[in-house]
Amino acid sequence: MKGMLLRSRAVFWSILILMTVIGFGLRFYDIESLPSGLYPDEAMNGTNALDANRTGHYDIFYTDNQGREGLFINIQALSIKIFGSNMSALKLPSAIFGALTILGMGLLAWELFRSRYAGLIAAFLVTTSYWAINFSRIGFRAIMVPFILSFSFFFFFRGLRKERFLPFILSGLFFGAGLNTYTAFRLAPFIIILLLPFLFLSYESFLRRFWKHAITFIFFAALTASPMIYMFVTNPEIFLSRADSVSIFEPVINQGNFWGTLTKTIGLSLIKYNFVGDQNWRHNYPPYPVLDPIIGTCFLSGFLFSLGMFFRILRTRFRTKRPDTELAVHALLFSGFIAMLAPEFLTNEGLPHALRSIGTQPFVLLFATIPLLFLFQRLARVKGGTKVALIVSLTLILGVSSTWNITKYFFFYRNRPDQHTSFNENYRNMATYLVSLPKETHKYVVQASFVAVRPIVFLTDGKTDNLEYVSSDAAFQTPAVVILQNYDTQTFENIRTRYPNAFETPISLHPGFGSDFTSILIP
Repeated sequence: MKGMLLRSRAVFWSILILMTVIGFGLRFYDIESLPSGLYPDEAMNGTNALDANRTGHYDIFYTDNQGREGLFINIQALSIKIFGSNMSALKLPSAIFGALTILGMGLLAWELFRSRYAGLIAAFLVTTSYWAINFSRIGFRAIMVPFILSFSFFFFFRGLRKERFLPFILSGLFFGAGLNTYTAFRLAPFIIILLLPFLFLSYESFLRRFWKHAITFIFFAALTASPMIYMFVTNPEIFLSRADSVSIFEPVINQGNFWGTLTKTIGLSLIKYNFVGDQNWRHNYPPYPVLDPIIGTCFLSGFLFSLGMFFRILRTRFRTKRPDTELAVHALLFSGFIAMLAPEFLTNEGLPHALRSIGTQPFVLLFATIPLLFLFQRLARVKGGTKVALIVSLTLILGVSSTWNITKYFFFYRNRPDQHTSFNENYRNMATYLVSLPKETHKYVVQASFVAVRPIVFLTDGKTDNLEYVSSDAAFQTPAVVILQNYDTQTFENIRTRYPNAFETPISLHPGFGSDFTSILIP
């Protein structure tokens, strides 16, 4: 097996592509039903995409909902143009980028550790990770961040090893594109900044050998980042449009104790991997950590091993003056982990926060790859009972981990009422009910807010007529069906004061999951 995997690129690529295909299946299977609803932030993307398709104007930055980078939304618009305004079309780009991250991580681990075993292990961890599967099935633009980081640093380190320009061109194009994806990526340049001194220590005559490659990388990164750079220059207020309200630099947030707040947020950010996870049901399965116990243990083991190797190689470097490129590998893991954890610990809202720190995902799973790679390498060198024990151990480690994650998501998570509530399944049910009514019926939705009503707007688009979104004091053309997006007795009584014949009808399209709502009928 060792010879087959280590010498045959065809076998490696076949397994890696197979994992990517399986990963796409896990990310797209039954995506219309799981998650059970459409969260308003997802639907906001969808309605922006619908507007863009109608007008032909695809924005660099969409200002609704505190502002969002436009690249992912514009890709969603293409999907909706092809497949229609439905949940599958809206979430298809997430599933694709989530699956392609498997490919990118396999290539990155192969390049960093110079082992095809490492590539397949890392790819497997992404394929079956609950954390990765979950966000690959939600229409959030953040899913592009692990994809961008994995491919960018694969080409970056390939360029360092080959000393060729093409990998640096591709790395720069990917890295710059990241600025157009998700707010947290704005801190990704700090990965390069933190890594740079160790590149000088890792490569002989680094500046003389790579200054042209560095310029190439910067030029092409600036090229694909230029749309957002232009937006930041012409509209500087959007740079912190989503972060300023939760930043620990704000006195109202840190309450005059910045360092104490920072210590607390770092601690909360770190415990989510192994101890207490994100408590938001859209991001995680509370109270479990984002990593299962097996991969969490591998992560901690790999982290400590990498830390020890980093300082050992660094000490040897200063003693012997001999460069070692392995130093750059460990420096990347820590630089990436720290820089992409910063968007989480520099805020003080909703921590731990598995979405805001999604950029750490590639580095966390690379740390987890290290001890598993050690076991695979041992397997190739031992015989007899030791080999059998290692095979059994690896089968249990990977089998139990993957079964746990997949079962937890597709069975337990599916059937948790908290999941249905967190994704506002009641809004989806309202849309389904409205579409089921005769088109000539006058339909009104008393909207909770501009953003909250987006799931209904998106899911009813082009599917019914005579539908209006109004305030509670609006006049209704009767006969009519009125839905209060956020029902309260007082609003209903106010409507009945104006329309004495109005009466309520409870609607429950998915009993037992708290997704029922009330329809008001006005004869």
